[in-house]
Amino acid sequence: MQFNSKELIEELITITEQAADAARKFKHLTTEQLNYRPAPGKWSILECFEHLNLYGDFYLPEIEKSILAQQNKTYSPVFKSGIMGNYFANMMRPKQGQIKKMGTPKDKNPIHAELSVTVIDRFIKQQERMISLLRMARVVDLTRTKTAISLTKLLKLRLGDTFRFVIYHVERHILQAENVLTTQGLTA
Repeated sequence: MQFNSKELIEELITITEQAADAARKFKHLTTEQLNYRPAPGKWSILECFEHLNLYGDFYLPEIEKSILAQQNKTYSPVFKSGIMGNYFANMMRPKQGQIKKMGTPKDKNPIHAELSVTVIDRFIKQQERMISLLRMARVVDLTRTKTAISLTKLLKLRLGDTFRFVIYHVERHILQAENVLTTQGLTA
């Protein structure tokens, strides 16, 4: 699959800005509402955000390192998604407001962690950093620049696919957090 690099980056910036805006809307809720679980074993709103923060802790420095290593090298206006990267990105993206259930690695599962609204503040800061990285990536070849992934050191993804995967993953869990809010009869 091919994308216009600039258009892809702009689309991902828009999604990331929307995610940060959505997170800000949760900040008015009480600690009890933010920690409410719709069922045993299901995540609360804060657990959704903490899960994203745990991934951000890995991917944001990895993305930045890859971008800095590639600055001043050739740029391509076309991003060609890799087979695995495209698969992972599409797997993460919610389809028509539906989230496909998946397993979570233990080190990224925040269930039963003691969390406060500061989790949302941290998430918003991570989204602001992601926007900054996306802007830096405007002059980087999104196809040739590679990043490690959190699952294994044996596989690297193209930077464009890593952006798509991480940002679609955020989109997925924002929707999940909104669904938790709805089960409480509330709106953000």
